[in-house]
This record gives sequence, C-alpha cells and structure tokens, in this order.
Amino acid sequence: MRSSASSEPHPGLPGDPTAGPGDRALRLRAGFTLGYDCPQPTPVLMVLKVRPERRRDLLQPDTLSFEPPLPAPPREYRDGFGNLCGRAVLPAGETRISTRFEILDDGRPDPVAPEAAQHPVEELPDQALVYLLPSRYCDSDRLLDLAWQHLGHAPPGWPRVQAVCDFVHAHLRFDYLAADPTRGAWDAFQGRTGVCRDFAHLAIALCRALNVPARYVTGYLGDIGVPPDPNPMDFSAWFEAYLGGRWHTFDARHNAPRIGRIPMARGRDAADVALTTSFGPTTLTRFEVVTEPAGGETGS
Repeated sequence: MRSSASSEPHPGLPGDPTAGPGDRALRLRAGFTLGYDCPQPTPVLMVLKVRPERRRDLLQPDTLSFEPPLPAPPREYRDGFGNLCGRAVLPAGETRISTRFEILDDGRPDPVAPEAAQHPVEELPDQALVYLLPSRYCDSDRLLDLAWQHLGHAPPGWPRVQAVCDFVHAHLRFDYLAADPTRGAWDAFQGRTGVCRDFAHLAIALCRALNVPARYVTGYLGDIGVPPDPNPMDFSAWFEAYLGGRWHTFDARHNAPRIGRIPMARGRDAADVALTTSFGPTTLTRFEVVTEPAGGETGS
C-alpha cells in the first residue's frame, strides 16, 4: 500500500505524534453485535473497545451492552500493548455483546512518507525489538531466506516495506470463506489465499525477516471512498512498520490509501488482539459489524 503515518503512539516509543481530527473531520458510525452461547458460566477476556489514543475523538462512548445483563459488571484493564481490555463471566445460555457509537476521523486518505528510513537494528529503541521476533502467527524465521531472495533487492526503508506489500498483495487471493484461525504467515504463503489477517501476518513476517519492526493492528475500516464490498462487514486487520523514528500504517490487502481507520488493538499478531478469549466451550451465534459515514463532514 501507500501507507499512512500512524496517529496512535505506542507507549515508550519515541517519535509518534498524536494527531486529532483535521480541519474537516468526518463523522463515522461504528459498532457491532456479537452473540455467544455458553453451556455453563464461562470467563472471557475481551478486546472490543477503541484504542485509548482515539477515545478523545468519540462523540458517544463505545460502552458495551450485554443482553441479558451480566450477574457482575465487567472489569477493565490495559494489557502490555496498551489495549483497553475487559474481563467478564458470561452466564450459561446466549449472551449478546453490542455497542454503537460515532467518532470523528480526519477524513484524509492514509498519508505517504516515501523518505522514511529504515533503522539499523542496533539503533532501534528497546521497545521496538519485540516486533522483530517471530510470533505465533508471524513465523518470520521460516520466511527468512524467501524474504531476502524476493525482496532484499528493494532499497531499505519505505520502498522495501512497500515492496513487501506489493508482493503479498499479488501473491495472496482474498477469500472471505477461506478464514482459518490456525493459519500463520508461512501457511498463508504456501496456500496463496486468505483474509485480511493473513495478508497482515504475511507482510509482518516478511518485514521482520528484513529487519523492519512490524506490528499487527485490528479495528474498523468501512467502505469509505471505495466501491462497496459485497462480503459481510467485518473487523479489519492491517499492520504498522517502524521507519524514520515513528510507526507508519500499511495495508497489504488493499494496497492503496484508505479513509476512516479506527484502531481497536495492537500486538505482535492476531493472538494478542483476539476479540474474545473464552476459558471454556463457547459457540459464536451472531456476528454483525457496522462502519459507515454518519452525516458527512464537519467544519472547524
């Protein structure tokens, strides 16, 4: 993709500005309804809220509603990646979790920073080093030789990460029905098909193999300024690469600037940012996601 400079900083990493809405902000409406059926009371972890750095842009709070109401209210905490998480115990039977809210976005496509340079590993901030290592779904050690063979010729920095996005975008075929929660980057490369998380995982793994720190992002991304996608609306996944002293957003699936990203969580890969993690048998019974403009632009 042509990427964007990330407006959400990572705790402890220098050089990340915190940019608010632009002079002509776009109002977005977003939210979801998820249904879970549990045969018995089941503890769950939830990563379902907008990232803390974007909460100042909310026009209404993204409060989670539970139907039926929970016997005890969920407890919130922040994980090691700065994500806003929740803990709860779902009762036996079906529980629906939902939220609807509006948020301001700067309304601009992802910006491009072609001059962003790659840092030598020895000059990276300590907090970025974890994003160079293999992880559950980004098995960069298995892709090391392939990455340097196919992409090592690209100039380091932004052009090399762009080459990674071009390679992944051309290599994988998007298939909404091909989602597989156990598939990692190597498997996606071998199978040549996947969903947005597979595009992100493969691109992250290739970046790490090329000594570029890269991290996984999940959140809302509606069909704003692009033809509508006929597939059901879903949460989206993209990635960020650390170049030129800051994090920049890249999207290997779309490989083009997009408008209206609303990050919910960041981590090493999808294992760190699962929507819900249940500690017992659970069946997903409903899955609805909404992301759309909510009344046009607002002037400053």
